Amino acid sequence: MTEVKNSKQYDLEERTFEFAKNVRIFVKKLPKTIVNIEDGKQLIRSSGSIGANYIEANEALSKKDFIMRIKISRKETKESRYWLKLININNYEFEEEKKRLIKESTELMNIFGSIIRKSE
Repeated sequence: MTEVKNSKQYDLEERTFEFAKNVRIFVKKLPKTIVNIEDGKQLIRSSGSIGANYIEANEALSKKDFIMRIKISRKETKESRYWLKLININNYEFEEEKKRLIKESTELMNIFGSIIRKSE
């Protein structure tokens, strides 16, 4: 049973890593406007924080610490979604990529919410 749990943990670690990596690829492609640069910086920070806090949760010293780290991951996911929605692009290819990233952030947010509900 422990192996299944660890497998799921690592799947979510990988998924949050891939999300952060895909955000960075997306931000690199954006037109270099002042707004995109500033919003992109915020997006990069929050997207990377999702997985970093999830990894910290997996190494938590207590249940309370675990729940707090998962809540931070959910908060950072919400923030990433916010910055993604703010980025304004007039390019169909970028809009589709942005929609995929927003969808993934929503799914991650729901996963973290579920973990919190089951853990409390």
